Amino acid sequence: MTATLAPTPVAPVGVHEDERLGLRELCTDSLVYARRNIQHIRQIPEKLLDVTIQPLMFVMLFAFVFGGAIEVDGGGYREYLIGGILIQSLSFAMMGPATAIATDLGEGVIDRFRSLPSSRGAYLLGHYLAEMAGIALSIVVLLAAGLMVGWRTHTDFLHVAEAILLLVVFASAVIWFGTWLGMIVRSPDAVMGVGFTAVFPLTFLSNAFVPIATLPNVLQWIASVNPVSVMVAAVRTLFGNPLSPIAKDIWPMQHPVIAAWAYCLMLLGIAVPLSLHRYKMRTLD
Repeated sequence: MTATLAPTPVAPVGVHEDERLGLRELCTDSLVYARRNIQHIRQIPEKLLDVTIQPLMFVMLFAFVFGGAIEVDGGGYREYLIGGILIQSLSFAMMGPATAIATDLGEGVIDRFRSLPSSRGAYLLGHYLAEMAGIALSIVVLLAAGLMVGWRTHTDFLHVAEAILLLVVFASAVIWFGTWLGMIVRSPDAVMGVGFTAVFPLTFLSNAFVPIATLPNVLQWIASVNPVSVMVAAVRTLFGNPLSPIAKDIWPMQHPVIAAWAYCLMLLGIAVPLSLHRYKMRTLD
């Protein structure tokens, strides 16, 4: 008796290999674009000022000029300060990627790149990698400056590592928002005005530099629901630095670490699709 066997479906030969080649090509092309952006720094070293000298100046200014006039419960102002400076500096870092994208669009650089045999998403990914390298340098400079003025961590290694990872994820969201901003403005000159107007009140109307309880009642509510306040409180909690008293009894300020992760994922979920959609619209033939 002869049994009849149904043929086993076989995936087309080369499909998985094509997928691997496509992913490898995307990674290779992205690194090429990232290297192109980083090489601009070698030609114009002043581009590093906003991620090196500027954060250092903020630390020194607030630590030695304003630090003596501000009191914080549970510790010194210098340890209270670093979490706020970190989040503020990362927030203002949005202007860098926005200006770079707006310049490339205005000069027609992206159109010329599209004529090259490279992956479609490689430009944006390479742009993100280059900007993240600059922000990573900024974080290192800020932490080193904090150590110089007396800042210390008071938690274990895992909590410190989580704080740094949270900063990286928040920086990723900032870069993608900057990328989107660079594609909606009409010129690179408009980036500073739009970005500064949006970021300045968010960073200063928060707990970054002063306890929320010292603000007028209406501003206390605004600062308490401000995502920047939650991010700053989360970083201070993970580093074991002083926390200001909760002015308004709301859930994000009671659980800042969980809320900060939720905010970061939400921001990424908004910024990345917005950037990809806008890039597609700006590069349509």
